[in-house]
Amino acid sequence: MATEFGTSIVFYVNGERETLSDVDLDETLLEYLRGRGLTGTKLGCGEGGCGACTVMVSNYDVDRSQPVHYTVNACLCPLYVMDGKHVVTVEGLGTAETPHPVQQRIALLHGSQCGFCTPGFVMSLYTLLRNTPEPSEMEIEECFDGNLCRCTGYRPILDAAKTFSRQAWKQGAVVGADGLAQVSKSGKGCGKADCCQLGGGSESESTAESTLASGESLSADASDQSSKTVSDVGCCKGST
Repeated sequence: MATEFGTSIVFYVNGERETLSDVDLDETLLEYLRGRGLTGTKLGCGEGGCGACTVMVSNYDVDRSQPVHYTVNACLCPLYVMDGKHVVTVEGLGTAETPHPVQQRIALLHGSQCGFCTPGFVMSLYTLLRNTPEPSEMEIEECFDGNLCRCTGYRPILDAAKTFSRQAWKQGAVVGADGLAQVSKSGKGCGKADCCQLGGGSESESTAESTLASGESLSADASDQSSKTVSDVGCCKGST
């Protein structure tokens, strides 16, 4: 008896169900996403080397009885292999009006200049946080192995990313105007360069730098915007 194969695939993109019939076997996930209007996912090298096309793909692992999340270079990934999976792009995280904490911190700490590579960095970090809510600084650095940036020199990107680390930031580390990290003697701090725990800082101001406050980890839900933002974090609030 001959085996019958289906000609359609079903998957999800940013929570929306997609059903496609007679999929072109040569079409990549990147081509599909950009053709659908999700242009935050960029075409850079087209060879999987720059990371500008990075997206998060999730599927249910039967052996582990839980969802697993991993980054994919959409420029190399055939569209048809997305059958049964969930694709999350940078548009699925947040908007300019309501950014996801990953997007917000990279922007406020000057981790984006020309911006072309930024969606890939955002998705790499977001995927890490979905799998490891409180990563080490080494894990954060390693998650960017497949992402290239020609503008920033990586320093501000790492400064922003490491605010999610379980290490120095939760011990009160802050980033000064010179870009160097300092640790308060009290082991507390809000993330501001003039934090009162470092001496001489205001206890009521709320500036862009205060988004570093507390280094709390992300919620596992991509739509959860409950993490602290610039408007609700003051000097030393939430960091004791």
